[in-house]
Parts: sequence; structure tokens; C-alpha cells
Amino acid sequence: MASLALIAFLALALSACGGDRPRQDEEEPEGEFPVQITKAEFPARQKLAGTQELVLAVRNAGDETIPSLAVYISTDDLADESEDDEADEAFSTKANQEDLALPSRPVWVLEYGYPRLAGETAPAGAAAAQTKTYNFGPLEPGQTREMVWRVTPTIAGTFAVEYRIAAGLQGKAKAVTPDGNVPEGEFVVKITDIPEQTRVDDAGRVVPIDPQDIVGQAGSAEQQGEVGAGGKPSK
Repeated sequence: MASLALIAFLALALSACGGDRPRQDEEEPEGEFPVQITKAEFPARQKLAGTQELVLAVRNAGDETIPSLAVYISTDDLADESEDDEADEAFSTKANQEDLALPSRPVWVLEYGYPRLAGETAPAGAAAAQTKTYNFGPLEPGQTREMVWRVTPTIAGTFAVEYRIAAGLQGKAKAVTPDGNVPEGEFVVKITDIPEQTRVDDAGRVVPIDPQDIVGQAGSAEQQGEVGAGGKPSK
């Protein structure tokens, strides 16, 4: 009797988890949702270990609530001539070395607790099941959401960071610009292998060097030029 009861319980559990469940995209409305990208910022020249912020602001330019404002981000190594150098992570490229457990190399490391909404301290933009996609939730008509990714470059080179805005996670709700195009863009970033020049201030913080604070600066002519020392290289 106990075995029969167990079989009946398992059958009931399987039926609850089976094919009668609604599809994940069943509640996502189908249609086009106009958006406007009001801000897109990411420095074009960066240095190794110098933390930067990628900022995107998106406005709901339509009359209906956007179901799920989502941002897709991908990184491309412009020096890599292979057809496929995209990794599964937003700020990484695919590693050329074979037999790696994780065949990717981070170009930027995303700081813990990011992305965030501008002016807030709590994390936002939960990583979605879709690769390289961040979900920022519903957006009411007329509202603007400004999103911030704080990242630190780890590899020198020239890279293209592509972004695309979506109105849903299942493909039924599509974001479009007011003129009907795909809301997307690209940053081309050159990362130099000269680390950022820093010093420790009176409060014990590590801060960038201000050239105006430097007298008789040491270092190579190239390093001095990086901080604006203005000295001429010795012959």
C-alpha cells in the first residue's frame, strides 16, 4: 500500500510540473514599444585598471508600459579577424586557446553590485536567462531609466561594445525607435597598457594624479605625457 501511495504522489507531482503549465512568454504582450535612448556614455580611451562607467538612459516614448526593459551588451575584439569572437559574458571576448573550461577572457570586470540605476546604491538589472542580457523591469509611459555599469579594463586593445534595447525577454514585445528602427548602438574603446597614474592623498585614498600637483615628476617621457607633465624626452 505504501508503494502504491508513493507512485500516486509522484504521478501527481509530475502532472503539476508537466506540459499543462503555461508557456513562459504567454503573459508577455505582443507588439512594438517606442523607446528613445537619451544618454549613451562610455569613454573612448581607457587605461588598464582604471575604473570607468558605461551609462545608458532609455525613455519610454510610447503610450503603453514596457513589460521588461532589457539591455543586451556584447564585446568584440577589433583586432581579432575570426568570424566568431563573442563570449557568453557581456564584457568578455572568446579566448583563442583551445580546451579551456571557460573559453572566454574578460576585457572588463563588472564591479560587484552593478549594474545600478543612477543615483541609487542597490543593485538593479538582474541578469536574465538570455545570454548577456540585463532585465530592468517594467517602464511606464514617459518615464526614463538611467542605468550604470561600473567596469575595470583588464586587457589592452581596441574593442567594440555593442548594446541593444529590448521591451521584453521572450521576443514578443519589441522595442523600436520613434522612426521604427532597432534601438541599438556601439562604443569603440581603446584600452592602453599604461596603468593610470595614481597617488595616495592625505585621507589615505588612492586617487588619480593631478599634473598641477606634481613638481619634478619622475618617470619616463611617455609616463609623464600621460599625466600632462609636459616635459620633453631626454636625448
